[in-house]
Amino acid sequence: MTENLLHHRVEGSASAPPLLLGPSLGTSYALWDAVAPELSIAHRVVRWDLPGHGGSAAGLIKSGATVGDLAGLVLALADSLGIDRFAYAGVSLGGAVGLHLAVHHPDRLESLAAICSSAHFGGSAPWEERAGRVRREGVAWLAENAPARWFTSGFTVPRLVEDQRTADPEAYAACCDALAAFDLRDRLGEIGVRTLLIAGRQDPSTPPPHLREIADAVPASTLVELPGAAHLAPAECPEAVLTALRAHLDGGARRGMAVRREVLGDAHVDRAQARQTPFTARFQDFISRYAWGEIWTDPTLSRRERSMITLTALVAHGHYEELAMHVRAARRNGLSPEEIGAVLLQTAVYCGVPAANSAFATAQRVLAEEAEEEA
Repeated sequence: MTENLLHHRVEGSASAPPLLLGPSLGTSYALWDAVAPELSIAHRVVRWDLPGHGGSAAGLIKSGATVGDLAGLVLALADSLGIDRFAYAGVSLGGAVGLHLAVHHPDRLESLAAICSSAHFGGSAPWEERAGRVRREGVAWLAENAPARWFTSGFTVPRLVEDQRTADPEAYAACCDALAAFDLRDRLGEIGVRTLLIAGRQDPSTPPPHLREIADAVPASTLVELPGAAHLAPAECPEAVLTALRAHLDGGARRGMAVRREVLGDAHVDRAQARQTPFTARFQDFISRYAWGEIWTDPTLSRRERSMITLTALVAHGHYEELAMHVRAARRNGLSPEEIGAVLLQTAVYCGVPAANSAFATAQRVLAEEAEEEA
């Protein structure tokens, strides 16, 4: 791990949509332990440590640092991983980094989630005072009262308290400098990316009005308030945070419907939606999210290749009605009639001559209909 990059952990498929997760001041990427593995099922999750926290070098940040400096470190990390655009979610200071990115680097963000965060953190005086005391006394006193600042009464996460106890004092103080100088209230209206705001109703540090202030100013925003959550909601209420993030990040249904129309055609999709009933609605949503929103959007294979695989699978199982639909899809995906014939000839070897015979009959009918439509 180079000393010039933030310490981080990557989970999920390299071909999945990237999602960067930012921590709160005083914690490491362990803040996301109960959430990141689930998110990595559908995303390439990259969670990172603040300078002087977890495994990140303290020297990455200096006295007088800004949130912009931290955002620059995040972009350098993304660049090192070959990530151009990404979804982002962050807690508290990590959320502030996301807001800065949305204002100053909107071309890099697909979406934003700010959790228990704010567009300002109560002015500079409290943070200047905390930074001065940490530089004089270290961070042990902060670890002592961390559970009261971070969680509801009776709840704690020892690992995160230990993160606070072992944070580098100078790097921690520099992060306080960044919070002291941070105020994006007059720029919130410029944020155009889809934005989720999650507030903990019992959060003493960034109470719900802070998140409502952002939601009121950001045009494409959604606000969720979590009862029973204080400042570190991903650790205290992971299921609720996961549910909100999945709903926010799941462009799968939207992407899937767009791809479904591109591949199958508007007429087919319109007919399928017209036939939809309350009984079949969940199945149609499943198809859009999973088959079209995750599988067909995975860039590992081209659409031409996916069409060839799909034709083969449908012949193998004798799904000739579906085969007709996907012969048309294969043509939209760029396969010529000759290439479709070559695929079906291949199935004669591995799926059997009778199956291929039926497949050729189906494909010939579809191609003839297509020729008539074009005439």
